[in-house]
Amino acid sequence: MKHFHIFWSFFKVGVLGYGGGPSSIPLVHKEVVDHYKWMDDDEFSDILAIGNTLPGPIATKMAGYIGYRLAGWLGAINAVLSTIVPSIIAMIILLVSLSTFSELPWVIGMTHAIVPVVGVMLAILTWDFVKKGTKDLGWKFNWALIVGSTVLLQLLNIHPAIIILVLLIVAFSTTPKQEGKD
Repeated sequence: MKHFHIFWSFFKVGVLGYGGGPSSIPLVHKEVVDHYKWMDDDEFSDILAIGNTLPGPIATKMAGYIGYRLAGWLGAINAVLSTIVPSIIAMIILLVSLSTFSELPWVIGMTHAIVPVVGVMLAILTWDFVKKGTKDLGWKFNWALIVGSTVLLQLLNIHPAIIILVLLIVAFSTTPKQEGKD
């Protein structure tokens, strides 16, 4: 039954994750944390943070890890396939019929209407991360990171990978070393 639940959860994410990875993250959160309670908010946040540091689509990375954590390699394969199969089928169908329907008003309207919905979903998830960061780091340091990252990304146009790499190096170099007990 666990494999069915893994499949069904990530299949829904694959079907409903209109717009790619960023719109899929709140859907994965809803299934994994709220519905099935396979992990808590803190663990989900950690997985998302680590997943964002790695190359590739975030939805498949998260599906692979969560599936593996729940049911080993078969769970990982199940979760990844159930995430990508809806996209593969939809791409084939949409590419075949794109020229026929792309100019219809309802298709254009649907495409424009979904953007604000995805924006709200991302804003809610972002606010949850801000709250978690404030709890973990304190509000001054958390907001300094938010403002600093915004300046580096938007005003100075520094690539996000460079910022992530620098923050990882700082985090690893400032983490207290664990001393072995004899």
